Amino acid sequence: MPPTPDPTSHADRAASFSTGADVYARVRPGYPDDAVDWLLPRDSARVLDLAAGTGLLTRSLVRRELEVVAVDASAPMLDRLRAALPSVDARLGTAEEIPLPDASVDAVVVAQAWHWFDTARAAAEIARVLRPGGRACVLWNDRDERVEWVARLGEIMHRGDPLAPDGSHSVHAPALGPAFDASDRSTFPWHQRLATRDLRNLVASRSYALTLPDAERAELLQRVDDLTTTHPDLSGTEQVVLPYVTTAYRARRR
Repeated sequence: MPPTPDPTSHADRAASFSTGADVYARVRPGYPDDAVDWLLPRDSARVLDLAAGTGLLTRSLVRRELEVVAVDASAPMLDRLRAALPSVDARLGTAEEIPLPDASVDAVVVAQAWHWFDTARAAAEIARVLRPGGRACVLWNDRDERVEWVARLGEIMHRGDPLAPDGSHSVHAPALGPAFDASDRSTFPWHQRLATRDLRNLVASRSYALTLPDAERAELLQRVDDLTTTHPDLSGTEQVVLPYVTTAYRARRR
């Protein structure tokens, strides 16, 4: 029997996504086209989607007719990506040991995953696989909690969470080291439409919920259900518009 995951463990939290790949792919948001356009160099031909997961960002890269390599440490998530995007070269690997040769890609994109890396090792590996003049790209989706019910949802999903909420990660540029120029930053407001009932699944797909004991997870998800059935902006609705702000960073490889 596998050991019980620990919600306070960074490693257990990072590994937890393998258990919910199908739900993750269905309810997690993608990324706005204008953010992806801003990140990628105009002459990009071959792009690495690092920590690609189920392919939420990979889809956008494929639509641009780029040659895409997707790397992730989770076999179940990569299986989901391969099923949806069979043209993509999908490889098991980590940010600290990228399974690509030196100077082999024009851009590396990291979506919603930089906080799971050993950042010094990851930055060195990204610099290694990028061609000179290539670009490192890091982006984050943050819920726009200026909307009251969205703020309530965020409070519910992070209550008792021993690790920092996602919103803290997008504030600072990624530490990419001396191989890169200083990062540029831009933000992109957008929204995701999803079934109201899937707010429960959105919360269930997060590492904190995935690593909680069953009784505590059920209690957390019940609080989400209570919000959707009692809040005046949600009660009786079939669909909701969930606002996000995507924060993007890009830096040129020297």
